[in-house]
Amino acid sequence: MTTDSKENWFSFRPKLADALKGYTRQDLTADLIAGVTVGIVALPLAMAFAIASGVKPEAGIFTAVIAGFLISALGGSRVAIGGPTGAFIVILYGIYAKYGAENLAICTIMAGIILFVMGAARLGTMIKFIPYPVTMGFTSGIAVLIFTTQIKDFFGLSVDKVPSEFFEKMKVLAEHGGTFQWPTVVLAAASLAIILFWPKSWQRRVPGSIVALVLGTVAVVLLPNLLPVETIGSKFGGIPQTLPSPHLPALSWENIQHLFQPATTIALLAAIESLLCCVVADGMIDDRHDSNQELMAQGLANIASPLFGGIAATGAIARTATNIKCGARSPIAGIVHAVTLLIIILAAAPLAKFIPLATLSAVLVNVALNMGEWHNFGRVPKWPRSDAAVFLTAFSLTVIVDLTIAVEIGMVLAAVLFIKRVSETTQITAVDEGSETEGAHHSLVGKEIPRGVMIYRIFGSFFFGAADKLETALKRNGQEPDVLILRMRKVLAIDATGLNALEDLHERLHARGKHIVLSGPHTQPLFMMDKAGFLDRLGKANVCANIELALARAREILGLPPEPSRDPLAEERQRIETARQELTGALERVSNVLTAPTTNGNRPPPATGAKPN
Repeated sequence: MTTDSKENWFSFRPKLADALKGYTRQDLTADLIAGVTVGIVALPLAMAFAIASGVKPEAGIFTAVIAGFLISALGGSRVAIGGPTGAFIVILYGIYAKYGAENLAICTIMAGIILFVMGAARLGTMIKFIPYPVTMGFTSGIAVLIFTTQIKDFFGLSVDKVPSEFFEKMKVLAEHGGTFQWPTVVLAAASLAIILFWPKSWQRRVPGSIVALVLGTVAVVLLPNLLPVETIGSKFGGIPQTLPSPHLPALSWENIQHLFQPATTIALLAAIESLLCCVVADGMIDDRHDSNQELMAQGLANIASPLFGGIAATGAIARTATNIKCGARSPIAGIVHAVTLLIIILAAAPLAKFIPLATLSAVLVNVALNMGEWHNFGRVPKWPRSDAAVFLTAFSLTVIVDLTIAVEIGMVLAAVLFIKRVSETTQITAVDEGSETEGAHHSLVGKEIPRGVMIYRIFGSFFFGAADKLETALKRNGQEPDVLILRMRKVLAIDATGLNALEDLHERLHARGKHIVLSGPHTQPLFMMDKAGFLDRLGKANVCANIELALARAREILGLPPEPSRDPLAEERQRIETARQELTGALERVSNVLTAPTTNGNRPPPATGAKPN
């Protein structure tokens, strides 16, 4: 390892450091406007996400302030906005219901550590290898679950506690369906209508969710008799007017050992959402983010957020898009967004107690509608069956069973299908002079294949999904040769299972006095076979650079004399040489005609039978 690589194995350089170079007053003005706007947009979302996750509304605001500040200040994107998002609602609600608030905080800190390690280990680019059907499957499933969590508040149902399990939840909601409150339904429906039909041209200046929040709150304050609905004040007692002091949750190994699985799920969701958010931002501003730096910032944000009473955070795509559309130019806009929310807490927290839960429910219903990749259900019949199966499995497991299980099984299914597809591209076929397609040294054309020699060509990666094809191909032939030549020019990679298949075949043939010769193996397979000691057992003389040398080695093993040297291209070369000589002669004759001396300034008369031009 070089000195430079030792020094650069860990890199921590926030995008803010580069963005501040050449930073102007105009940039600051643009960032201030964008940051304040996004801060106002984030207010109802932060409270709604927190309530839906089972915690108090202020937890969402604390998350947006602390995590939002750290993600912008330390992240790898110029304009990405961080905070609580809908992707976490399902998993956080389940952890809170099962383990309580203290363990939810511990789980979030564990997820933050995992995220930081992923970024430090430069695994940011690995997230892109998670298949599209998996991410879209659980994203659509999360959207359905978010919608189901809002049925109670949207319709004002009298339910003390809503279960986290899907079928149990739907059963309880159905049993209490007759307890709906008309004032709550009217307010929620009106709020949703404002959000959905608010003119897009006005969204940049005044978002529809803020208009719905303000109008809903004013209506509840002015018309308490007509709208006797549940509010933040009636359910949670209001919002504190200050940030809490940092508090480290009590650690217990008995609880921690059960939190590794959900913590890993939170980390994966945060990584996927944040990097997807950065990709969207890059496309909108023509920039390039640092995925590893972003993951480290996400990790630090999720470690710090629970210490101040917050929940898990990640990149928020909708708020990032709003930030860009409002003219953001640097991470300063994200920092201003966090400061704006802090000012709102300090100055207007007492007013938050009048915010109706029905309006916040309408905000989350809109989030669910926009979050679900509903168009993919129409595309399922057009997808390959394997991709459709992965998508529907991830979706169904997210909704019916558990998000953690859905992500795990979805990833396993995708990996299995990938292996299947790779193995399907691997071909093992018998080769003779009639089926040859290679060039001179690697071609069988014009070469004699001795009796007792059989040649097979392996094409593609020789992984464990394809290793059994070699055995199948040999059994199909019905006889074992004295010398088996395996042509490996088209094998770019081999794994332990593929190597084991070669070793088993060698041992079986060797026990019967038969031999294997390898022709033209690539660097990776050759290195792996050498490192495993297979080349020593096989005999390095049985590893040849091309088929010509492999056939010569086979003749040597069989005790046959060397094949008489002959050039399979001699006839072709002779034809080319004849054509060259004829062309040279024709050019000389043309040259003689053009350079012949003229008489009286005229060219010599044309040849007999030729017509003058």
